[in-house]
Amino acid sequence: MQRRKSTLVHVGNLTIGGDAPVRVQSMATVSTLDTENAVAQAIRIIEAGGELVRFTTQGTREAENLRNIKAELVKRGYDTPIVADVHFNANVADVAALYADKVRINPGNYVDPARKFDKIDYTDEEYAEELKKIEHRLVPFLNLCREHKTAIRIGVNHGSLSDRIMSRYGDTPEGIVESCMEFLRICQRERFDDVVVSIKASNTVVMVHSVRLLVKAMDAEDMHYPLHLGVTEAGEGEDGRIKSAVGIGALLADGIGDTIRVSLSEEPEAEIPVAYAILQAARLRITKTEYISCPGCGRTLYNLQETIARVKAATSHLVGLKIAIMGCIVNGPGEMADADYGYVGAGPGRISLYKGKECVEKNIPEAEAVDKLLELINN
Repeated sequence: MQRRKSTLVHVGNLTIGGDAPVRVQSMATVSTLDTENAVAQAIRIIEAGGELVRFTTQGTREAENLRNIKAELVKRGYDTPIVADVHFNANVADVAALYADKVRINPGNYVDPARKFDKIDYTDEEYAEELKKIEHRLVPFLNLCREHKTAIRIGVNHGSLSDRIMSRYGDTPEGIVESCMEFLRICQRERFDDVVVSIKASNTVVMVHSVRLLVKAMDAEDMHYPLHLGVTEAGEGEDGRIKSAVGIGALLADGIGDTIRVSLSEEPEAEIPVAYAILQAARLRITKTEYISCPGCGRTLYNLQETIARVKAATSHLVGLKIAIMGCIVNGPGEMADADYGYVGAGPGRISLYKGKECVEKNIPEAEAVDKLLELINN
């Protein structure tokens, strides 16, 4: 896997894209007018490992209060960038640009009115006039962002495509991509480079297909903006985690993605460990010990689940180390070839230990095996 090359975007003191790590972010769920609780929730996100925190800014009061939230975070020693999330009101985006490190705008409702699911027949000339309206409103916003060193995210949601886009392209991935490209072409013409792009959907297949199409469209027009990935409205619990892993993981495996958010119907700080787990599985960011273990079968002559728990309890602090716990020699050296150390069943009550592919301790009693493994690692 080779990571897609993207331009470097500055968001406060953070960089996204280029050679920067894939960044992890989340979004606050409390009112942006409630400074105390907004700051408290942001700190929980940050201390869980979040590198950007987004706040909804549905009105100018919320946008203006970002200044207070930012000031209080800095006062408490946190310099994590904050992001304003704007829908339906371009004037709010202008205010947010004064105080946020990045402003997300949605092409589906930035200039186009809220969708009514009306079918509108545009002539080419009429459609071109609608695009001029976007340019007329977007360019001053870009100039404001340039002046205040504010980055932007062009964030398309499948569920909020405008009636204009739907009328011409239908409810299709092609329409989703074009909704995004209309805005990116203006950014490119204006040479505004601090742009991150996202396409999100609750349907993982639509999300993955649309992002792949977007990458092709950007490549064709010499655009290399970094991409933010996420499955919107993924749900909670196991459902949300699986959908997010499938959608985000498929694109990361393609080398696509510069920042991610796992959208769960839970406390926002719960999203962060899931995001890092996805990144570790994709071999993009290593933040914990990795365990490789077989499911066990009739050849496994020790309690696999209990042993895994003991090994994890003893080694979970060894960030970046890969440890394999295998039931027998069949799933031993070959299947665990990627591991740094291996714990392999060798017979009734007996364990062999490996360093890399080399067996260094043969047929030791199971009762001593975890301690012997720790000795091997520490030496």
